[in-house]
Amino acid sequence: MNAPVTRIATLDFIRGVAILGILLLNITSFALPKAAYLNPAWHGMPAASELWVWSAMDLLAQAKFLTLFAILFGAGLQMLLPRGKRWLQSRLSWLVIFGLLHGLLFWEGDILLAYGLVGLVVWRMIRDVPGTRQLFNTGLMLYVVGSAILVVLGMASGPNPNSSWLPGAADIQYETFWRTHGGWEALRNRLDMLGSALMALAAQYGWQLAGLMMCGAALMRSGWLRGTFSVQHYRRTGWLLVLTGVAIEIPSIALQWMTGWSFRWSGFFLQVPREVSAPLQALGYAALCFGYWPQLQRRAITKAVSAVGRMALSNYLLQTLICTTLFNHFALFNHFSRLQLLAIVPAIWLVNLLFSLFWLRLFRQGPLEWLWRRLTSLGLPAQGEDDRHHKG
Repeated sequence: MNAPVTRIATLDFIRGVAILGILLLNITSFALPKAAYLNPAWHGMPAASELWVWSAMDLLAQAKFLTLFAILFGAGLQMLLPRGKRWLQSRLSWLVIFGLLHGLLFWEGDILLAYGLVGLVVWRMIRDVPGTRQLFNTGLMLYVVGSAILVVLGMASGPNPNSSWLPGAADIQYETFWRTHGGWEALRNRLDMLGSALMALAAQYGWQLAGLMMCGAALMRSGWLRGTFSVQHYRRTGWLLVLTGVAIEIPSIALQWMTGWSFRWSGFFLQVPREVSAPLQALGYAALCFGYWPQLQRRAITKAVSAVGRMALSNYLLQTLICTTLFNHFALFNHFSRLQLLAIVPAIWLVNLLFSLFWLRLFRQGPLEWLWRRLTSLGLPAQGEDDRHHKG
């Protein structure tokens, strides 16, 4: 009989922060042409308000919440190791299937497929590396390799941008068409983009993702992600990490402005400072949550955000449902500026928060968490313990 997996309330809250924070960047991917995600000058030099919104998001959110979520995913793998090989393989395989369906049928920005594929490799590494420090250092090395590959790709690329960085009018018109009309044309484009994403995963991003998961598992082993250190430690560490990450990235943002978002520089070389700062700021955000948890846990909003974190998969896909309905089916794609999109985000957050609170008053798990667990257990021997002890 496996020991129950005890929920860590602070981690539920941090996971909720990550899911809500991811939308700050994903809203651009849902509502604007794909070139807009990294390049604010995708259709010429934008207004000052657009540049300031982009700069703030790049400094505080871009890659930070995805990095935080990857670290938490690795921590979860460490916690779930006692479930055994077959259970973990089944769970991650179903995540791959969810991601494949999500990416092909709904939204090409899916992360579930990548997490499932990398997780199928990484959980064995987490299991087989005996030392906590060795596990962390191995993860750090993999992350550095993935970041260094960005430089290699930049050196190998030509100076002239392609349509994914600087699209022409025809490219924008075509992307607007297939996104708003759907059907086979949309499926074909999502399939092409899925293939490109898998190539990027194998060549570069997969190294970083594996490294972050291993670092997360090591931090869980050490007790750091269980909140076992002092409040003063978390506060001091959190502010130090966040401010260090900000200091690293500010020059990169300034240089991107100065180069006019040059393809080779902004698309590759100047992404490296962001990749360096992202894990520092992500861990800083987590540390601040632990450090100020005595105050946070008394607030009603904390309970709501924690509910979002307990239903992370359901809320991630709910965001897709809302945004694809709004921008694709209602044909509002490419109708809003970054600043306007940022104003839409709190309304979607409110849906996530209210839905999670309402659902968890009636059920122990989110709907897709329940389905995921049921599918994971198909054909496997009974665990010998009540489902309510386990995380979704």
